[in-house]
Amino acid sequence: MRNVRSILSAAAACALFAAGIAFAATPRTHAVVVDVSLRDYRFVLSRAKVPVGTVRFQLVNRGATAHDFQIAGHRSRVLQPGQRQTMTVLFKRASRQSYVCTIPGHAALGMKGVLVIGAPAAPATTTAATTTTTQQQAALKLTQIGSFERPVLVTSPPRDTHDTYVVSQGGVIHQLVDGVLQPNALLDISDRVKEVSEPGLLGLAFAPDYATTGHFYVDYNQRKGDGDLAIVEYTDVGQRPVDPNSGRVMMEIVKPWENHNGGMLEFGRDGDLYISVGDGDSGVNVPPGYYSQKLDSVLGKILRIDPHPSNGKPYTIPPGNPFASTPGARPEIWAYGFRNPWRYDIDPASGDMLIGDVGEGKMEELDLIPSGTSGQNFGFPCLEGTLAFDATATCDHPVAPIAEFAHGDATCATEGGVYMHDSRIPSLDDRFLTGDLCGGDILVGARSSTQMTFAPTGLHVDQLTSFGRDGLGRVYACSLLGPVYRIDPAP
Repeated sequence: MRNVRSILSAAAACALFAAGIAFAATPRTHAVVVDVSLRDYRFVLSRAKVPVGTVRFQLVNRGATAHDFQIAGHRSRVLQPGQRQTMTVLFKRASRQSYVCTIPGHAALGMKGVLVIGAPAAPATTTAATTTTTQQQAALKLTQIGSFERPVLVTSPPRDTHDTYVVSQGGVIHQLVDGVLQPNALLDISDRVKEVSEPGLLGLAFAPDYATTGHFYVDYNQRKGDGDLAIVEYTDVGQRPVDPNSGRVMMEIVKPWENHNGGMLEFGRDGDLYISVGDGDSGVNVPPGYYSQKLDSVLGKILRIDPHPSNGKPYTIPPGNPFASTPGARPEIWAYGFRNPWRYDIDPASGDMLIGDVGEGKMEELDLIPSGTSGQNFGFPCLEGTLAFDATATCDHPVAPIAEFAHGDATCATEGGVYMHDSRIPSLDDRFLTGDLCGGDILVGARSSTQMTFAPTGLHVDQLTSFGRDGLGRVYACSLLGPVYRIDPAP
């Protein structure tokens, strides 16, 4: 998936990284254990990185069909559902080792990935890192609020200080009330969600008037086509779970392939709904970024709509959309030139939008849309970050990212991030938290008008997938392995 990443899977996140030797190291003599769950069709590893030395892979097939596991020239036997095997491998040098299911067709469905061997290097950025004091590093802690199946988002309704919702990729939205997990989900649409590596239930946003209308919106891959995207409005009438058949489909987006979905939904201060959409394919059926520069397509874009129906249409085009009067252009487009804008955040204080666009193989980037502006072209596929990507492509006045991170052991897929406005942590007010799937270290950024600088927080989340914010301004971080953490001030 590194040539394909939407971001949702460690397996897919770095899949086409070339295995390289970073440095020599003395192998450990005792084995590190990695639990490997073989599912239909993905791997779930208990660790995304291991030290140089002996690694014992404890395999179990939890799927409904036969699978195997191959890494560094070692291959398990074909495991039938429920079967187990232990496989020991010695890694002598730091590297990135691809793993795969060799059953024909299974890798293409998502059963592949990369395991990082050796200590990861710190992420490189194009801006100078600021220095963090010991007091700042010690000021935060992670508090686990629960464990869920592949959590990808945490959010709350506007001004709701009691309810927090966790989105699981498989199609379930869990509800916590004052931190207590409720027995019934807000919504369960797992029977209609395609979950294979990157696809799944990806986005959730509550309407600004949710307290009176009960309207909320989801973004998911359907079980048709190549995981065609659906943006659907549901109404919360107090029933748990909400009737999955009661949704109003506002938008369907045909996909050229199953990956690069984007998937973020968020309402801006203007009351309009913003939607991130990836370019739809990493090269399986169309070249990377094939649609990103095409204004007649919503792929590779940030969209803005008013979700209220009008003139017989399921939504309204808000006044001021930059291409609403451009012949042949999709009027929903707010900004374009993206590869896979997996997560973004609209600052509730300033209205600025900061977007994490997942890179191909060299750079991860953060893109800024300042409040009151629109129509920016962020340059994919001409550019990956500030590096040339496709010399045959044409991009009109591309805008440089406000920050970029060079790929390495700790950098493979940006998780975007979230603005801090937690009254319990005033020293970080208006700062931006970000992180990466492979590295897992949470960084805090401050920006000028042209660049961002980052420093470590001292916090780490294995297989970090997403950030979120609740109605009290508290920030959360999700791990693909299941845990969801709240970022709290340390005692």
